[in-house]
Amino acid sequence: MAGSWPMVSISAEINRHSYGNESMNEQRPSLCFRLVSATILLMLITGVNAAVPPAPGAESMQAFRRIQCSLQDGQSAVYGWTGRAYSRTPGEPDRLLFRVDGMNIRQCGTVNDPDKGTDFRMVSKEILLYRDPKTGAVLDQWENPWTGESVRVLHVANDPVNQRPMFAIGRDGKPFSLPIIVSGDQWWLTSTIPLFYDDPLGGDYQHYVGGKYHATEMFNFMGNTADLASDAGDTAEIRVGWVRIAGWLPWMKMGGRPGEVYFHTAGRKLESYEQLPDIMKNEIATHYPGYDAPPPLDDQRPNETSWTYFKKVIGDEK
Repeated sequence: MAGSWPMVSISAEINRHSYGNESMNEQRPSLCFRLVSATILLMLITGVNAAVPPAPGAESMQAFRRIQCSLQDGQSAVYGWTGRAYSRTPGEPDRLLFRVDGMNIRQCGTVNDPDKGTDFRMVSKEILLYRDPKTGAVLDQWENPWTGESVRVLHVANDPVNQRPMFAIGRDGKPFSLPIIVSGDQWWLTSTIPLFYDDPLGGDYQHYVGGKYHATEMFNFMGNTADLASDAGDTAEIRVGWVRIAGWLPWMKMGGRPGEVYFHTAGRKLESYEQLPDIMKNEIATHYPGYDAPPPLDDQRPNETSWTYFKKVIGDEK
């Protein structure tokens, strides 16, 4: 989680999805085609209208704010997710390294700009816990199976993870369009974010000798189309999937050994902080005080990532 989660840095383009097998050139309609036709016919008979995405501009931005947090300024929203982390290294099978649990607590506030108009900004902080794959216990130490060394586990504690103000009209002068796919009463959004930039743990010559931070974050967001309508409530029920592929975590002390770690998780927007698992709330109360509330809406600090957090912790200990 070197970047934000689930900071929706939405890709402007969504891959087209095909639901039939176009290469077979079947003469009779596919099962999927017949099911869709029957659904449309039923809608026509019953007078039910298929849902449509929010209109570009203010309506799309309002729907996006419902996904992120709430239309009410200062109302906290909490995402929680769980899954597993695996290793991938040449010449051996992938290993289950950790069970993981994550949370992100956030709030949105209205922003007024004399040129761009009125819209919102989001502020947040997040935690990701590494747990023993067998016992589920939160790890303090980890036995590195490649080096045999017992290393200290540094969980993710990123504060802040904030979003720049967003407006219904973008910097290119075009209205913001929420790139969701609508199917009946459900919608989904896929966002793939390749990351390649100077590693904060590296030196000044990465452009020449390599060593840049290289990862990919993949998000899937899903929900009910009714929650995004212009007359819907202040927030939306959201389900989310998160995948991350990146190099070894710094605290694993893998040196230059080839390989990477990938995470596969799923979760949702919770109704309240209290719905987080007890293991997460206990860790926050014991080790991460203040993570039960988002940053202030006027927070101007630079964003934290798991790599910059590691550098800060290790630097303070030197």
